[in-house]
Amino acid sequence: MRSSLARPKGVPDQPGVYRFRDADGRVIYVGKAKSLRSRLSSYFADPYSLHPRTRSLMQAAADVDWTVVGSEVEALQLEYAWIKEYDPRFNVSYRDDKSYPYLAVTMGEEFPRALVTRGAKRSGTRYFGPYAHAWAIRGTLDALLRVFPVRTCSTGVFDRARRSGRPCLLADIGKCSAPCVGRITPEAHRGIAEDLCGFLGGRARDFQRSLNLQMQEASVAQDYERAARLRDDIGALERAMERNSIVFDESVDADVIGMAGDELEMSFEVFHVREGRIRGQRSYVVERMDDSDEGGLLGRLLIALIDEAGECPPEFLVPQSVAVDVTEWLAWKRGKRVDVRVPQRGTKRDLLDTANANAAQRLALHKARRSGDLTSRSQALREIQDALGLPEAPLRIETIDVSHLGGQGVVGALVVFEDGAPRPRDYRTFGISEEGARDDTAAVREIVLRRFRPTAPEEDEPQRKAFAYRPQLLVIDGGAPQVKAAQAALKEREVEGVVVIGLAKRLEEIWIPSAPEPLILPRGSQGLYLLQRMRDEAHRVAIRYQRRTRKRTTRSALHDVPGLGPEKAKALMRAFGSAAAIRKASSVELQAVPGIGPGLAERILATLAGGGAASGDGAEPSEMLSPEVQT
Repeated sequence: MRSSLARPKGVPDQPGVYRFRDADGRVIYVGKAKSLRSRLSSYFADPYSLHPRTRSLMQAAADVDWTVVGSEVEALQLEYAWIKEYDPRFNVSYRDDKSYPYLAVTMGEEFPRALVTRGAKRSGTRYFGPYAHAWAIRGTLDALLRVFPVRTCSTGVFDRARRSGRPCLLADIGKCSAPCVGRITPEAHRGIAEDLCGFLGGRARDFQRSLNLQMQEASVAQDYERAARLRDDIGALERAMERNSIVFDESVDADVIGMAGDELEMSFEVFHVREGRIRGQRSYVVERMDDSDEGGLLGRLLIALIDEAGECPPEFLVPQSVAVDVTEWLAWKRGKRVDVRVPQRGTKRDLLDTANANAAQRLALHKARRSGDLTSRSQALREIQDALGLPEAPLRIETIDVSHLGGQGVVGALVVFEDGAPRPRDYRTFGISEEGARDDTAAVREIVLRRFRPTAPEEDEPQRKAFAYRPQLLVIDGGAPQVKAAQAALKEREVEGVVVIGLAKRLEEIWIPSAPEPLILPRGSQGLYLLQRMRDEAHRVAIRYQRRTRKRTTRSALHDVPGLGPEKAKALMRAFGSAAAIRKASSVELQAVPGIGPGLAERILATLAGGGAASGDGAEPSEMLSPEVQT
């Protein structure tokens, strides 16, 4: 379906920001461009050449307008401002995957108050964090109140104390300076609050040094009571600082950002490092609503982070580079140079790897929660039923994937989901015959034919128990050619009542044999998440079986070579990668591997030329473990 939007005329060849609107005039997408003419022209190409997300945008768009700016940095600023103003549904929304607690100090009040809070931020209040757990920040605040006795009570409690003239218990134990009863002036209390903000904002070592100096002066003056109190204050500060992990030296202030993702979603893990310690952490899981690459998504996250925090650290450690205009925007926001670096080694690289691992785990947990929730699974099955026009929800779904390495060692995998949950004991793996290994469509045809053998065994081959009843839906990892091959195989087996669809990984399109165009489910659809998870599980099983088969074949082939030990065989595999590559190598190339002489090289070639171990041709129960779901 083509868009009703006509190609605009007179688009300038200058930097700017553009807005797509729907038929009701609502802004549905905001983008920026170095050249508005070039960028907008790309949207009006052949619809089938567009990314599916871009195609969906163009189908919904009814109008487009633009604003010319002076530079790419100005375009970036205006783009972000418009995204915040309009919240377009086709733009990526960088929202936390949960609500994180902050330590807030209400500097806008006459008597500033320290408290732990979540939710929207208010003007006139300084925020520190976010923290992973509320109990951690409360423990930190309790330790700091000994040194910075700022008020923590609510407005109601504070007003009652002022009327009664009696302070609360915290004042009696030295954790509140009691401005409610006039023990301290408003100016002095504000000074304590400013010191607390300074400590939390990165001047912790300065306060420690100041207290140490005061303690020494009190000791010299023989004011031992005050020296003991200052000693206890220093201990309280150290306990508060020990709650944060030390990762670098004191001079490092940086945000470390890890990322992981797939075609549908991206996960980001952010570590806020101040004075070499991790002072805060937060996570984002975002849907990939537009066709931005990972670098573009990362750059927009940096902008969203700084815009929300209101301050910019001097350094960002990221897994890949971002656009120059993003770096320039960060420098403009901070007022001085900002380093956005991809560390290659050392402690910074180690912490970035940890952030990447956390992002991957966060994404896996996010998907596992979706798939593990009974309500979500039921919703997913209903959405698949409605999208495909099925008479009932497909309670048994089987997914097929084909795997090979450069056309060699072709294998297949079939995974089973029932009621939206995996059944690993029913998984099957297939060694593909020489005829089926010609291409993916031939391999898919062979797997379907073998999966749907008649109940009566053919050629004295027993029927496998796990194949006793059929699925309502068969999903093929691939596009229209693979779907047609599977449909033809079902027809050849005279199988009815099994719906076949294909899920193309690159575009996440659903191909149906009878439909001229693919079906695209909404990006937040539970049905699409379930189909993607089944496809990814089949791919995982196929890849693992292909690797196991390749290793077994290689070991069998090289084992027969006289005089070739395990270490030399490993050296050959490291050098050439596969038995097929070794078989194609010359004697001179083999001798380049340490330990391989002329005689041994000739024996290797002679043995491999005689044939290697053949891969199995029967369907066998998969040795795959159950999916690794975090709970």
